[in-house]
Amino acid sequence: MLFALFLVQRHGTATIGAFFGPIMVLWFVALAAAGIYGILQHPGILAALNPLNALRFLTQHGFASFVVLGAVLLAFTGAEALYADMGHFGSGPIRLAWFGLTFPALALNYLGQGALLIVNEKALENPFFLLYPSWALYLMVGLATAATVIASQATISGAYSLTKQGIQLGYLPRMNVVQTSAKAIGQIYLPGLNAILLLVVLAAVLGFGSSSKLASAYGVAVTGTMLTTTILTFFVIHYGWGYNLLLSLFSTGFFLVVDAALLSSSLLKIAEGGWFPLTLGAAMFMVMMTWLRGRALLLERLRSSDLPLEPFLQSLFHDPPPRVPGTAVFLTATPEVVPHALMHNLNHNRVLHERVLFLTVKMKEVPWVPTSECTTVEPLGQDCYRIVLRFGFMDQPDVPKALATVGRISGRDFDLMETSFFLSRETIIPVASTLSGMALWREHLFATMSRNAGSPAEYFNIPPNRVIEIGTQVQI
Repeated sequence: MLFALFLVQRHGTATIGAFFGPIMVLWFVALAAAGIYGILQHPGILAALNPLNALRFLTQHGFASFVVLGAVLLAFTGAEALYADMGHFGSGPIRLAWFGLTFPALALNYLGQGALLIVNEKALENPFFLLYPSWALYLMVGLATAATVIASQATISGAYSLTKQGIQLGYLPRMNVVQTSAKAIGQIYLPGLNAILLLVVLAAVLGFGSSSKLASAYGVAVTGTMLTTTILTFFVIHYGWGYNLLLSLFSTGFFLVVDAALLSSSLLKIAEGGWFPLTLGAAMFMVMMTWLRGRALLLERLRSSDLPLEPFLQSLFHDPPPRVPGTAVFLTATPEVVPHALMHNLNHNRVLHERVLFLTVKMKEVPWVPTSECTTVEPLGQDCYRIVLRFGFMDQPDVPKALATVGRISGRDFDLMETSFFLSRETIIPVASTLSGMALWREHLFATMSRNAGSPAEYFNIPPNRVIEIGTQVQI
């Protein structure tokens, strides 16, 4: 079932949702129906909706109530994936599905289980399935299995969104991003990440062996995510939305106390499986920091031999090389300096195209960049231009499309079939040195990630037959 789930990801969220959606609706309707049946057996369970009862339980049972929190939090796991899934569906469908179906069905089912336990204490061994009549048991086992697999889709979709944003922000190496919908830009598929997720999930399933053993790991992961989200919320509402400091502290402080209590209670089960998400999180953090630091070191090494672009062009055109028809686009991370690909092209081919574009793509720390701020064109003389393209971390970088919208440059439109894109490809050579600030094993890790990173041409949607890659070795 896991193999099947990950194999169908290539078809896109919309296709998967259309197939799985009716099954999930049936699942939640079945939850609600069983919950109502249980409530009718003991309507007094509705008193559980009073938050004062929860407060009374917490204050009267001391440390035992703190331990219970570690189990209670499993009742609402999965909600944290909704934040990531907003990138795929938007906030409207998420709110409609949650308040219109999911939350009422879950609340009714939990109340029904509580009523069943009051009426029949022996049902404690499995209150969920014992809530249903015996003739429906196998049907519900099958439906629960299907719902469990389908619910994993929310986390998988969220992983795609977060990984793409991590790539855009420079914390992860480039990966192949496949757009699966012509209508929703957030619906994507990452083949490389899909394979990694499958391997990690298989390792977790085989390693833990049962859902009860995995529950402790899941609780730590969920509460850690919720606490992190709450902390980040403060920065959004105070610095992003401009609310005053006291209001921001009060509004997030309340949830911070709740999330911190839930996380601390789940940490009691670190030895029982809670170590697993903590280990994965630490490893992922190290990978991201290594990539970020490695890229900074790489740019620092490249800049040490850089030449300022404008003085170089002035000296070049004192005795200009032969100009050949067409347009050359040199991609560079630093628009003020001479691209290494240009230097190599002049050294080996000794020609220059009749129109030269020095192109820099900048990823902004905002979801989308307004059209008026996307492109900057600066003439440098002799049919040379410096162009800066800006994209948000939710945008799909498409360099040819962006250049086509720039308009007429040097009296003519951008023609992809007359254009050559020159890219530099760096090969990282790790060396034992205290100057890098990274351990040698981290340098090797960065070199491995760099070798396996996706091609810039593919990432920026540049046709392969229009690309010329020029390699260089760099020691860090």
